[in-house]
Amino acid sequence: MKIHVITLFPEMFRGPFDKSIIGRASDRGLVEVNIVDLRGFGIGRHKLTDDIVYGGGAGMLMKPEPIVSAVESIILDSERESARSAWVVLTSARGRLFNQRVAAELCNHSELIVICGRYEGVDERVSQLVVDDEISVGDYVLTGGEIAAISIVDATVRLLPGVVGSTQSLEDESHSRELLEHPQYTRPAVYREMEVPKVLLSGHHAEIARWRREQSILTTAHRRPDLLAMAHLNDTERAIAEEAVESPGEDA
Repeated sequence: MKIHVITLFPEMFRGPFDKSIIGRASDRGLVEVNIVDLRGFGIGRHKLTDDIVYGGGAGMLMKPEPIVSAVESIILDSERESARSAWVVLTSARGRLFNQRVAAELCNHSELIVICGRYEGVDERVSQLVVDDEISVGDYVLTGGEIAAISIVDATVRLLPGVVGSTQSLEDESHSRELLEHPQYTRPAVYREMEVPKVLLSGHHAEIARWRREQSILTTAHRRPDLLAMAHLNDTERAIAEEAVESPGEDA
């Protein structure tokens, strides 16, 4: 997979993309990450990338010309290499909410271009001309889209085949099955008088699986009841979830 990130602050990506899972995936040739400095496409002697907002208002708006030129330069280079076209994402507070399903969608594209929004936003003509998808990482406002882009790329790359060692770990993670992940424990079996649940020490795999499933339902009901509407639950599990939502108490 090839991923291009268009940004005014390329230095923000050196640590997150050079280390950990993304760095190892790059070293193994599973993903290629290309950081594009938007300033190189700026207008005039001063390489301007922003301007005042028509109609008035506070702050500056990102100009359309540099961003469109950057995207088109990437697409042109890509088409010289192959016939495939890149999927273009703009980080935006007004975009659709990013989640595990969206990450899985993005993972299906062989090439992504992620545009980092900044300032008061981006000229609307950018979306009309080159953007396929606007994505928000949450109902809050960041200083810029770089942090959002890091999250989007990280969540997407780790779903690529071979990036994460165990596919089972991906399947069990929170949000992969519309439920939050069950509690997990490691050694020691007793720490400060707190014991690991006995079922996890039993070696009874069916009972362990049942316990983990029930704990996932209870954790979701207590912490993110909004996710339960999308979860695939049988009648018994639905009853457990509904009782947990109605009963105030601590997390599972």
